[in-house]
Amino acid sequence: MTQGGLEPTDDGATPRLDWRGQPIDCALCPYRDRLGVGCDGETACLADRRPRLIERFCRQNPDLADQALGHPHFEVRVRAARYANLFRLTALIDDPDAEVRAMITQRLPRGLVLRMRDDPDPKVRLGVAMRLEDGDLVPLTTDPDYFVRVMVARRLAPGILPLMIRDPDPQVRREVARRVGNDWLRTMIWDDDGDVRLEVVRRLDPEQLSPLAHDPDIRVRYAVAERIDAAHLALLDDDSEDLVREIVRARQAERPPPARTLPFAAFAPHAKTE
Repeated sequence: MTQGGLEPTDDGATPRLDWRGQPIDCALCPYRDRLGVGCDGETACLADRRPRLIERFCRQNPDLADQALGHPHFEVRVRAARYANLFRLTALIDDPDAEVRAMITQRLPRGLVLRMRDDPDPKVRLGVAMRLEDGDLVPLTTDPDYFVRVMVARRLAPGILPLMIRDPDPQVRREVARRVGNDWLRTMIWDDDGDVRLEVVRRLDPEQLSPLAHDPDIRVRYAVAERIDAAHLALLDDDSEDLVREIVRARQAERPPPARTLPFAAFAPHAKTE
């Protein structure tokens, strides 16, 4: 805050406003002793409705963050929660604003974050999923929000990922295909989504790819043609797409010629023959 009561905005046209839309009067500010130190009207102000000014004030005055946790404006509580004492953050677990609750999931100990796993807002549950591990994540494998489940699939131990192989959202299944163990990965060869099958092709062993050689998606068949073992490459010889046949021919051209059974004379040219 700067001295002088009503403050101009960045362009100097109108007074700066607080979160209620009222002009800011620095003379009434309880933190006016920070003027010129951790507070000025251009870059840092707790009363200003602009989040960036609130953020800078909290960052420059972390000792005041605890006092701001009960502020009526949610933007102030969100920013203050980044710097406040951890022991004070438990009071915000039931904060009425989801942004505030989501913020504290990134700072609270995991044992307390676990209490927020059933929060009604997906933003908060997403924050919870980013902090929990393995068994504590299992209830979130069926979360109603697909992006929460995506985060779970990214963090869940591979041994537990089979729980999500049949997830209704293909984006979740793609994450599963990127990390699940090979035995379970093979069961995803017949997934309905081409992007999921493409992830499967990228991870299966080359000799396991033959079931995908006639996949309806050209992207999948092309990836198969690039990786399938030489013994099964001929499965794609007559593919309907030029691009696939080209990669097959290119690979076949690089393959060494098959071994031939040579006549005895080839090994012993001076031997008598009939």
